Amino acid sequence: MIQLKDIEAAAVRLQGQLLHTPCVASRTLSDITGAQVFLKFENLQFTASFKERGACNKLAQLTAEERQRGVIAMSAGNHAQGVAYHAQRLGLRAVIVMPRFTPGVKVERTRGFGAEIVLHGDTLDEARAHALALAEQQQLVFVHPYDDPDIVAGQGTVALEMLQEVPELDTLVVAVGGGGLIAGMATAAKALKPGIEVIGVQTLRFPAVFNAIKGTHLPLGSSSIAEGIAVGSPGQIPLAIITRLVDDLVLVDEGDIEQAIVMLLEVEKTLVEGAGAAGLAALLKYPQRFKGKTVGLVLCGGNIDPLLLAAIIERGMVRAGRLARIRVSARDIPGTLAQITATVAEAGANINEVHHQRAFTTLAAQNVEVELVIQTRGPQHIAQVLALLQQAGLQAQLI
Repeated sequence: MIQLKDIEAAAVRLQGQLLHTPCVASRTLSDITGAQVFLKFENLQFTASFKERGACNKLAQLTAEERQRGVIAMSAGNHAQGVAYHAQRLGLRAVIVMPRFTPGVKVERTRGFGAEIVLHGDTLDEARAHALALAEQQQLVFVHPYDDPDIVAGQGTVALEMLQEVPELDTLVVAVGGGGLIAGMATAAKALKPGIEVIGVQTLRFPAVFNAIKGTHLPLGSSSIAEGIAVGSPGQIPLAIITRLVDDLVLVDEGDIEQAIVMLLEVEKTLVEGAGAAGLAALLKYPQRFKGKTVGLVLCGGNIDPLLLAAIIERGMVRAGRLARIRVSARDIPGTLAQITATVAEAGANINEVHHQRAFTTLAAQNVEVELVIQTRGPQHIAQVLALLQQAGLQAQLI
């Protein structure tokens, strides 16, 4: 079991090697959730993730002989970048095994730090097995992303910094994949402030730690928007610490995480990946659980594929009623389309797309069906647009 002194020693090693990220209050998120919310911006690290804390702590303690051999790691991206960056900084050879589904942005960024990239397997477990085989073949030092006491101690420095800056925190909400971050943070936080509550967050698609702690048998999915915490089996070292020190675990769905990503982008003007939004997703899903508490959230990573982000933003706009799809049925005569678009414009909505459908419809042959995707100010505005269309003698409905 790691102790507070191990984490404090890690903090000394990390000084000057990575960013002491801010931990600041969010007035707007506090108003929305009913808790006093403080955000730890680990997405501002050079590799955009907390993972380089553990990687740096591990690599800094390698012997001269181990440095000569080089290191190997398996990761879906953030641990890979942390190991690659600090290996490059220290002049070490680094080989990174990544699952084939890893977002391209993470693969290219890791390659940019000088690492040798091997894409293998569809899951982290398959990538890990291949990395262990390569480590034995090439005599490389295996740097595990979470099941290593030096890694866990490095990640625990996040909680040290948070409680130094905001000692009044009474709850920490932390995303859980393999368990390294929450294990390190719980060790530090409980030693410094025994009464503090530590809550873990997992996705419904990857509830491995939730199952292990709660004794449930929820099925594991094949993919998640939060690929950074899409871990099929937690580390033994973190799991032992979680069992002893973590107060509770909650589950969030993919839609909860999408909502949290968009909210952080809109409210805080900060970009996070799926795992980085899991903490806020939990606050939004279980407001009564956290109401009135002083909560610290870790925005643990900001590496997200731009195409995925674009899709999430668009879906978020739909959920908020800012984008809507409406169907208008009318007589197929000259000027009908112009009347429809003029009525939408009069209502103050903007048209994104128009689909003018004659053949694929059950309407009478002399009628036409027009589908519009429109930008609005919200659900009330959508209702106003539909009302104006109906007043103009057109049949209109929200799809």
